[in-house]
Amino acid sequence: MYMKYGMADEPQPESNGNARIIVFGVGGGGGNAVEHMVRQNISGITFVCANTDLQALNKLSAPNKIQIGADETRGLGAGANPEVGRNAAESNEDEIRAMLEGYNMAFITAGMGGGTGTGAAPVVARIAKEMGILTVAVVTTPFSFEGKRRAAAAKNGIEALTQHVDSIITIPNDKLTQAYRNLTMVDAFKKADDVLLHAVNGLTETIVNPGLINIDFNDVCTAMTAKGHAMMGIGRSSGNNRAAEAMEKAIRSPLLDDLNLRNAQGLIINIIGSGVSMEEVMSIVAIGEGMMDEDANVFYGLVEDPNMEDDIHVTVVATGLTMSDQPAPTKVQAATATTSPAPSQTATADYLKQQRPAAPKPLTVGNYLQQQQQLKNS
Repeated sequence: MYMKYGMADEPQPESNGNARIIVFGVGGGGGNAVEHMVRQNISGITFVCANTDLQALNKLSAPNKIQIGADETRGLGAGANPEVGRNAAESNEDEIRAMLEGYNMAFITAGMGGGTGTGAAPVVARIAKEMGILTVAVVTTPFSFEGKRRAAAAKNGIEALTQHVDSIITIPNDKLTQAYRNLTMVDAFKKADDVLLHAVNGLTETIVNPGLINIDFNDVCTAMTAKGHAMMGIGRSSGNNRAAEAMEKAIRSPLLDDLNLRNAQGLIINIIGSGVSMEEVMSIVAIGEGMMDEDANVFYGLVEDPNMEDDIHVTVVATGLTMSDQPAPTKVQAATATTSPAPSQTATADYLKQQRPAAPKPLTVGNYLQQQQQLKNS
């Protein structure tokens, strides 16, 4: 059952520059993540929630809602059974397909391990991919104390989801207890929801803002279609060392520290600032170089914005990553930097095309930043 509140009868994609983006929350966890974004009053993005639990769905303020599996679950949820969640989504496939019509990019968010999110999210992803939509999943995995059965369900759900998405961002809930031990559960979960918020904001800003070196939606598609795990972040800084600090903030996420940054298959770095020097661009790129696989698709953007004053803003998207306990693939080709620089940026573009040696071993965010600090102090 499709429900809209305070809007026209037919869903209309919201144009965002040259791309239309939709965020699709599935199940209770996905709905909560979308609710967090809706409360930020983000414009130009369409939000939709799908759930078997009608009571939970009605509590959300997202303007687009789909009750799935009404006949099977009678609006009472999936009972932690992913098969029920999958059947529910398949029974409402026409409504899901209609909601996705006209969009270029879809973020699908869900909590893995339960019934609706685990079972239905892969169905939504499959439909999106069948429609030719660039599809990115942002999911959480259960706490260890929730038991092996729930962990196994989450693993199976992620494996099913991975078959249908271009990139996936996985946030282990156990990381919340490690990184934000002193926060309340509500505030800790908001930190996880911020990963989705930053991913959507960062990519939207990258696509929409024209610059001296442009990144368009097709560039994003090329980078994002590198299968595997993804990392997205935003950093902002000012002062003498603003460039490196902004870049380090962009890749510093305690919730994603299990990723191996050395073997990115796709990399996007977008820089926004006022009076950004070539040295600052090269400083940011130097950090990015450590994240690249040798034949990665690399895209750089630079936007001059006088309103930024002394601030510099860096958005980073790294795709095709493996977990830190998996070896980085050995490649033989040099990385390719694909940009359309203005004439004054030729030297920067040449710098970006330099060949770099293969990384010897996996490198997490924490290890990488520790190395950077040691280099500064040496």
